[in-house]
Parts: sequence; structure tokens; C-alpha cells
Amino acid sequence: MAITEARRLWARRKQRVRRQLRMTNRPLLTVYRSAKHMYAQIVDPITGRTIAGASTRTPAVRAGLKTTGDVDAAKKVGTAIAELALTKEIREVSFNRNGFVYTGRVKALADAAREAGLRF
Repeated sequence: MAITEARRLWARRKQRVRRQLRMTNRPLLTVYRSAKHMYAQIVDPITGRTIAGASTRTPAVRAGLKTTGDVDAAKKVGTAIAELALTKEIREVSFNRNGFVYTGRVKALADAAREAGLRF
């Protein structure tokens, strides 16, 4: 499989974002988006373990959604991950957009997480 130009640029953005977040001690709110789903997880930067996770594949989040690949679904994932973080007493995180451009679904997830109480 040949690496396309878009995939190469995504990998470069991803490395640049990771380089900026390497020195933080806050938990990372990491986002991944595919064509059909949105995934978000909070990762401990020291151990690399996942503390909490939510996605459009989670039954609680998926309930009431028409489609899982739109902005409304991303907002619901953002709210769900913020609620999970607050139950585990995590109030501040660093946002890792994982090389994805900060528009559309990624921005909707971040805004919903902020509205639900997370600070980043």
C-alpha cells in the first residue's frame, strides 16, 4: 500500500502535536476520528494507561443518534468523556488532537468537553 500525500501530512501533524505535549504532566485528552466514528480517551502521560474512554460505539453514547459520524455525535462523545473525567476527579487535561485539523467534529468534541466542565 502506497502512502498517500494526505496520510503523510497527517503523520507530520501528529508528530508535531505529540512533540508539543511531551513535556506535560496533565492527563491527555486524545481524539481519533474515522469516517464513521469518533473516539476520545484520557491517558495518563507518565504510565501511558487509559484512565477513561468514550466513543460513538459505546451503547450509552450511541443511543438516540441517527448517525455516528457527524458533529452531533462528536458533541455527545465530548460530553460523555468530560463526565467520565469529572467522576474520576480529573478537571484539567491537555488536548491531543492527534494530528487532525481543529475543525468540524474535532472542534465540536472539544467544545462539548469544555462546556461539560473540563479545562484545557
